[in-house]
Order: sequence, then C-alpha cells, then structure tokens
Amino acid sequence: MSEATQDGVYVEGLGRAFGGALIFAFPLLMTMEMWELGFHMSRARLALFLALGLPLVFGLAFYAGFRKSDGRLDDLLDALAALAVGFTVSLVMLNLFGLIDWNEPLQANVGKVALQAIPAAMGAVLARKQFAGASGDRGDDDHPASYRGELFLMTAGALFLAFNVAPTEEMVLIGYMMEPIHTVALALVSVALLHLLVYRLGFAGQEAHEGHARAFVEFTLPGFAIALAVSLYVLWTFGRLDGLAPVEIISTMIVLGLPASLGAALARLVV
Repeated sequence: MSEATQDGVYVEGLGRAFGGALIFAFPLLMTMEMWELGFHMSRARLALFLALGLPLVFGLAFYAGFRKSDGRLDDLLDALAALAVGFTVSLVMLNLFGLIDWNEPLQANVGKVALQAIPAAMGAVLARKQFAGASGDRGDDDHPASYRGELFLMTAGALFLAFNVAPTEEMVLIGYMMEPIHTVALALVSVALLHLLVYRLGFAGQEAHEGHARAFVEFTLPGFAIALAVSLYVLWTFGRLDGLAPVEIISTMIVLGLPASLGAALARLVV
C-alpha cells in the first residue's frame, strides 16, 4: 500500500472516529447533570476517571480500533488519537451549546470537557464497529479475544450503555421507590436477559460456547458481577451514591445494573 493510500485510509478512519464520538457523546453532552458534575465534581474522582479511561481506550483500540492496525504501537497511537478526538468533540460541542463560559474558572471548563472526553473517546475508538465502510470493514477477528479479553469486552459494553443513564437523578429515584422484592426481581431479570441475549438468541457477532450450564458459570455470572461493579463505580464517580444508605446504594446499583448487563451481553455487537 502506497504512502498516499495509507494516509487516505487513516483520514477515513479518523473521520469515522469523529462520527463515532459525536453519536456516542450526544446523550451525555445534552444531559444537564453532566454539565453540573463537570463543574462540581471532586478533582480526585475526575483524575481517577481519566486514569482508568486511558487503559480502557487502549484495550478497545486493540480489539476494535477505528482502523486496522499493524501492532501494539499502532493500537497505542489509535488510542491517543481517539482521546484527542474525544477531547476535541467535547470542547467544540459544549462550546457550541453555550456551556463553556470563558468567564468561569479554567478548572470548571476543564472539568466539563474532561468528563465528556472519555465516553466520546470510546465512541471514537469503536467507530469501525459502528460504521462499516464500503469494504464492510468492521474489524472482526482482528484480535480474537481470550477469556480475559472477553471479560474486558463485557466491561466495555457495560460502560457503553451505563454511561448514558448513570449521571441522571432517575437512577437514584427508581432505586428509592423500589421495594426489596423489586430489587431482587430486577437482579434476576438482569441475569436472565444477559444470559439469553448472549447464549440463547444467537446474535451475530457473539462467541459460541459449548454447554449451557458452563456458559452460565463462566460468562453470565462473571458478566453480571462486572455489570454491578461497573454500575457501582460509575455511580460513585458521578456522585450519585453520596449520602445514600447501604440499602439505597444496593438498589441504585441494581437499577443501573440492568442497562449495564445489557451492554455486557451485547459487547461483541457494540465492541
């Protein structure tokens, strides 16, 4: 492939990355709670959020980068490019919406942009999966996942859906309104849906695993545990657990665990 052709392929991939970042980030960019969080959120939580986002984006670049890669260096460069796209899209769109106030302290504007940048970067790095080009290139089987890789992809899938609703007040409100019987029932439904979506409905792109019971033990239960852990962390990061009693924390985690479980179940379709 000539250098000009390689440049053209990269530019096409970069264009897809911007499209992916825009589409995935739009719900969060237009969510009032995210604007407030960017202003008031603890800088320590924000720093941890960004620090954990870096290996997440790199892992996604390894399994499903916005262009075909020739090795780990390419994956690292794609991850850095996706982060740059995420920050750029977040800054431009927040400014376009009039949400960047240049009279505010710099720290406030940086917080707003940084909080949006990781979800946008996820959309950017997953663009090849979401926007197959004329060649039908979706990145399938670039790097077949090991068992640990499958669990990582489930984590990414859980985050992919949980991000969109985790910042909202409704998560806490629903958790508050549910009785213990509702919480238990919702947890069971989440486990059932996760298992059915991955291993019974045969969605294209899902990995085939022999043995229904074995699949439940090796993937469904760990997947649900991942969904709950992701839910707990994201809710804590966004300050949705502050001041809640332990029972309310569990209920709220189970509520967010439903979309997180669906994201984990559909990881190979999304990621």
